[in-house]
Amino acid sequence: MNTDREKWILLVFLSVIWGSSFILIKKSLDHFSPYQVGALRVLIAGIILMPIAISKYKLLPKKHLKWLLLAAFTGNFIPMFLFPIAEMEVSSSIAGIVNSMMPIFVIIVGALVWKFETTSRQITGTLISFTGVCLLAFGGNAESGTFKLIPILLLLLATLCYAVSTTTVKSKLMEVSSTVLSAFVFSFVLFFPSLIALTFTGFFSTFSCDKDHLTGLMFVSLLSIFGTGLAMMMNYRLLKVSSPLFASTVTLLMPIVAIIWGILDGEKLSAIQFVGAAIIIAGLIFLRTKTNIIKK
Repeated sequence: MNTDREKWILLVFLSVIWGSSFILIKKSLDHFSPYQVGALRVLIAGIILMPIAISKYKLLPKKHLKWLLLAAFTGNFIPMFLFPIAEMEVSSSIAGIVNSMMPIFVIIVGALVWKFETTSRQITGTLISFTGVCLLAFGGNAESGTFKLIPILLLLLATLCYAVSTTTVKSKLMEVSSTVLSAFVFSFVLFFPSLIALTFTGFFSTFSCDKDHLTGLMFVSLLSIFGTGLAMMMNYRLLKVSSPLFASTVTLLMPIVAIIWGILDGEKLSAIQFVGAAIIIAGLIFLRTKTNIIKK
């Protein structure tokens, strides 16, 4: 398969998988705390990928270990906790919409850290999308009209972390295959931190094999297997056959999937928040219509 076709196929599949992750987080929170959801999500992925990591341990990029650690914690650990914490206060639809800001952060991180050159179009698109985020935060809840700044900021921080991880992988870790890189991240780097985090949540002392906990474990397992392990393999592969900005375009399609799931689950957005969502997507489309990041 030629790389141009492959990158579009990966983009569509990732959009569906990651767009569905927000509703799975919401369902998991009905059974576990946000910290348990985050830790379980990483731990289960680590267990599943452990055989690959062990069999390929000689391929561990020791000379780039610091970059592997940075990519792992910013892309696959910190956001796994921030999203569930935020979704205690906002809907899964809004979480998906705010996550669409990732291309903006890819541009910002690329310019500040990796010395990528930005264009006036990209700056304008960033400002347009930022206006939309403000409307989401100040638009409140469709039923109560409450102010939701803190969870929005947590979602933005998680999205920034994703951008740091994406640009780091593209710049420093492309020599490692996508499958092996995912296995190393979850099994070697994040397995014990997630296990320690899960222990401190009291999970092992409170978990029992009843209907409530088993149902929650099913949702978290789906989230971990598809939304974390498989999705990260696909994402790393997408980074190999495209640019960080193209790979981050997945966040343009994810909100559509997230909103569809949210509506099916009875979620509602206020009129102002619908406007904010439209402005965010319009800004992202604007910054992508003509120019890309160019490295100096």
